Amino acid sequence: MSRFTALVTGASRGIGAAIARGLACDGIRLVGIHYGHDRAAAEDTAAQIRAQGATPVLIHADLAGGAVAAAQIAMEWKEAVALHGYTGTDVLVSNAGINGAQSLAQLDTATYDRVLAVNLTAPTFLLHRLADHLNDNGRIVAISTGYTRIAAPTHVAYTASKAGLEGVIRAVAPELAKRGITANSVAPGVVDTDINADWIDAPGAREHAESLSAFDRLGTSEDIADVVRYLAGDGGRWITGQTIDATGGTRL
Repeated sequence: MSRFTALVTGASRGIGAAIARGLACDGIRLVGIHYGHDRAAAEDTAAQIRAQGATPVLIHADLAGGAVAAAQIAMEWKEAVALHGYTGTDVLVSNAGINGAQSLAQLDTATYDRVLAVNLTAPTFLLHRLADHLNDNGRIVAISTGYTRIAAPTHVAYTASKAGLEGVIRAVAPELAKRGITANSVAPGVVDTDINADWIDAPGAREHAESLSAFDRLGTSEDIADVVRYLAGDGGRWITGQTIDATGGTRL
């Protein structure tokens, strides 16, 4: 089944950018590239999308605004879809997130509120705002984390936000399935992106992180993007309400 439109949040860099490029490669013709702060990186991703023959749409919003930011993104995306002659959203990927690394003892309300706003409130309300805009047989994919399976004492708020997002996706899956729409989460492990560079590049950290995977290496953005692409394609039609572990067998 042909799919033509996809919105990816946090698509300026890393996993989100790889997902956007991959979906364009798979035939998506209109790709929404949401970004929070790095416009230059978003424009670079847009250029790569154009080179693949698809049309990029840049959407800027700070997801710390939670439901308000979600409403803004949904409005701009709907306008772009209509402007380019399409009828709805075929693929929605909620990728944007922040980690706010803090242990229980370190936790403060400002960090907790921001992490929950970006990682849980914004994607939940974006889905709420776009539910009626989703085309039948569409695809929803949320990027979670392996920390929902593997205890991470240094990431209390982050784990809470992603576990909540997995719960939302599971809760809405039966309703959306009535229209042939699938809803799933993908849980990466340690991925070699610039967002992790501050600790991966510390002495001994990369080697330790690699040793956690059954494959003795870090994940790449493309490793995660390929899982999302599968779920977004026809092959994912019989999978819904699930969290796909994409940690490379971390701590099996």
